[in-house]
Amino acid sequence: MYQSKINSKYSEELAQESLEWIKAVTAEPINTSGDTDNFFEVLKDGVILCKLANALQPGSIKKINESKMAFKCMENISAFLECAKNFGVPTQETFQSVDLWERQNLNSVVICLQSLGRKASNFNKPSIGPKEADKNVRNFSDEQLRAGANVISLQYGSNKGATQSGINFGNTRHM
Repeated sequence: MYQSKINSKYSEELAQESLEWIKAVTAEPINTSGDTDNFFEVLKDGVILCKLANALQPGSIKKINESKMAFKCMENISAFLECAKNFGVPTQETFQSVDLWERQNLNSVVICLQSLGRKASNFNKPSIGPKEADKNVRNFSDEQLRAGANVISLQYGSNKGATQSGINFGNTRHM
């Protein structure tokens, strides 16, 4: 039940976009079909993810394990996740290694790749998704700040006479 709810959030379009982006950045000949089976097969050992991290910033991941042994693959995935965080992907947009390795939550893998894809332009690579907002710093002069202090709060309206009397939801409280 719970697993089907997670799987229902998976978007084949976003997964395909993510794989096409990985192919463009890494120049690896991968199948970019967005269905869950292919997405899982392409990424499960973490090798492509490590190559992606190194394509964005050479030398990010020193050792890529080509072995198909579970713990070696998990090491690759963990190394990629560490790089993703260093590249600026927020923690809530990353995934757990088991989400990919045990195919528990492929949607969170897509979210992480999309988030990393938005950051790719910082590394002079093609990016995907909406452009990230730039910081919009506002500098107010002392004069402007003082003018703001003169605003009378009642210009915003009043709540004079607003009480909660007469409002009772449900049963009254008997003491």
